[in-house]
Amino acid sequence: MVQETVRELALPGVRLFDLTRLPDERGIFTEIMRSDWKNLLGEDHILQANLSVTYPSVVRAWHKHEKGQVDYFSVLKGSVKVCVYDDEDAHLLEAVLCEDRMQVLRVPGNYWHGFKVISPEPAFLVYFVNRLYNYEEPDEVRRPWNDPQITPRKINGKTDDPRCNRPWDWFYPPHR
Repeated sequence: MVQETVRELALPGVRLFDLTRLPDERGIFTEIMRSDWKNLLGEDHILQANLSVTYPSVVRAWHKHEKGQVDYFSVLKGSVKVCVYDDEDAHLLEAVLCEDRMQVLRVPGNYWHGFKVISPEPAFLVYFVNRLYNYEEPDEVRRPWNDPQITPRKINGKTDDPRCNRPWDWFYPPHR
């Protein structure tokens, strides 16, 4: 299978990768993670896969990993808006992942991140991580989903977005 190009997004290490869907008379086959995809993985090695089923309009945010965990998100059913926030320069990235355009989003754990289901049905999000979950000492720091300290000065590389310089609103209308 031919591997397509990985796009580097505006925060270092955040990458988006389009997956190849191969339809035939039986259905569709898609590889969603391979250890030889070095332009996506770099030096990471996937050690665990998880499935999150989340109901419509639910927000799962904010958290980050301080011990080196990297997350790889892919949506199997439904649609989600993933947000990644860098505290240092108050830059926020948004990426919409959905079943219609299969992609993998790489999120380095040093960034605050989370997602909101934006489809009218539950979203099935599979995510791969490069570190096993440690039940005794989890690599996870949390903040409330509506934390007013998440106040982006830049969104998707732009400073003229009307949502800049105000606390992040997961429910801001999608029309502009």
